[in-house]
Parts: sequence; structure tokens; C-alpha cells
Amino acid sequence: MADPRFFDNRGPFRLAELCERIGVALPPDADPTALVGDIATLEGAGPGQLAFCATRAAARALARSQAGYCLVDAGADYKAAGTVLLGCPSALHVFAKAARLFYPGHNSAEWGSSQPLHPTARIGKDVSLAAGVAIGPGAEIGDGTLLGPNVVIGRGVAIGRHCEIGGNVTITHALVGDRVHILPGAQIGQPGFGFASGADGHAKVPQLGRAIIQDDVEIGACTTIDRGALGDTVIGEGTKIDNLVQIGHNTRTGRHCIIVAQVGISGSCEIGDFVVLGGQVGVADHVHLGDGARVAAKSGVPPGDYPGGTDYGGYPVRPAKDWRREVAALALLAKRRKQDRNG
Repeated sequence: MADPRFFDNRGPFRLAELCERIGVALPPDADPTALVGDIATLEGAGPGQLAFCATRAAARALARSQAGYCLVDAGADYKAAGTVLLGCPSALHVFAKAARLFYPGHNSAEWGSSQPLHPTARIGKDVSLAAGVAIGPGAEIGDGTLLGPNVVIGRGVAIGRHCEIGGNVTITHALVGDRVHILPGAQIGQPGFGFASGADGHAKVPQLGRAIIQDDVEIGACTTIDRGALGDTVIGEGTKIDNLVQIGHNTRTGRHCIIVAQVGISGSCEIGDFVVLGGQVGVADHVHLGDGARVAAKSGVPPGDYPGGTDYGGYPVRPAKDWRREVAALALLAKRRKQDRNG
């Protein structure tokens, strides 16, 4: 479910009304007057909440879910004790419609005041605010934090103590720990790149999660960290991120990672503790990199599970020792062919 500090829920809706408004047939054995209070992930949903299941992998989570209601693709043979299954042509598309129904203002910048510092914002001791700073309703700024010129802090954002936020940084839908250093131009908590695609185009899936930046993190200039779709994007304690890095929604990094310039990490990745990603590494979605893994610059990491404590390189990546042997073998082969031609 979405954090009420950042999003306003327009529910609950009676099940019959909800089904009508999102274009789903009401199951004959369901109670049409039952209240559906919110949307949530399969793992986090409760009895009065709506989730969705669109893949076979998600079906395993559905079997364990406590969700009261779940959107599923019509014809899919899913089983879930205690969950009312709502069949539809595309569970993802219909869930996006339901999310917009519960949270119609999910993408709005709500300030509630023409003043640059909202009267409900809480500013700690010894906070420095440069020219052009704007702080939204309910935001909190911890003691000793410095905000540079034209910093924008959105509704409900909490920033810890002794942080330094560079000029032209925007932070929304986020919780930021202590001693965090964010360089100029970074964007934290913007909506993730999530769409439900079909013959009619690409429908935006509302991004209702948060970005959580733990203590002692450094975030480079013009880096972007998207908020989660329903869960959280998390940057682990002590992680250092270089300039011009993109981190997608629902990705979680461990503690003390090093992420070098121009790395792109797709959504829903799990990056372990003390992982190192060299410059311009590209990481596909749903990748799991174990603790202590290191990836050489310009490598490409396709979906999969990569054990920790290993160096990787190449495109696609493989263990670095194998990659180096392959590069050496190709160079030797090219040299021999050149010698043969010049024979």
C-alpha cells in the first residue's frame, strides 16, 4: 500500500463498484458489498486489498498471499485459498487502471501553499537554506543539514541530520538518512519507467512506492534514483554513487556498494553488499548480484542470479577469468588469420 505521507487514497470502494469502474466481471460467488480499501503487492496485501498476478513467477507469491482480491489474466489456472480472483484480459493493464482510481493524484506536485517553505514543514536546528529552496507540506529537515540553491523538497519527505544537498536537487517521495551527500542536479524519488504496453499504446502504471536512502550515502551529480512502483527503491548504508547514474524502480542495493559513472540499473534488481559496478555497466531488470561481486566497466548484465565474491566482465557478462581467456583467444585467432593471409 502507498505511504499516506506522499499519496492520498480515494478508497475504499465496494467490490461491485470497483469491478464496474475497472471493467472486470464480478465473480458470482463474491460479496458485491465488500469493501476494497487499497492496492498492494502480493507479498504485502491484506484481506481488504487488491493485488495483481501477471506471470507464472508471481503465481508462487499468489499461493502464499493474504490478499483479499487479485487480478489475474483470464484463463490462467491460478489457485489461491481465501483470495477472490478477478479475471481480466490483462492483469497489469487493469491494475494500472485500479491504481489510478485509488490514487488519482499520484503524479501531482502538491504544495498546498504559495510560500516556498510550507507552514507545516519542520526545519531542525542549524539548517542552512540557500536562495530558491522550496519545501513542501509535512516535510522534515534534520539538524545541521545544508540545502543548496533551488533545492526542491516534496511533500512528506524526511531528510536526516548533517546532510548536504547540492543545488538544483529535487527530492520527492523519499526518506533520506543521516550524513547523506547529494551532489547538484540529482533527482530522487521521481516516478519509475513503468508502462503496460498493448495495441493501443503504452499506459502509465502509477508509481506508488518510495525511495529510501540510508545513512552515509553519497549520490553524484545528475544521478537519478526512481521511487518504487508499489514497494521501495533502497540505497544501502554507505553506498557511493558517481555522477550520471540511473537506478530504476524497486531496485535495492546493499551496504557500501560502489557504482561508477554512467551505470544504468533497471528495475527490481537486488544488488548485494560491497558490490562494485564499473563505469557504463548496464544491468537488466530482475538481476541479483551477490555480496562482493565486481563487474568490469562497459559490461552488460542480463537477467539472472550472479553469485557473490566473483569478478565479472564482457557482454553478456561471465566470470572475468573466462572473459579474459576468450578475448585473448580471439586476439590470437585474428593474428593467425592475418599471418595466413600475408603468408
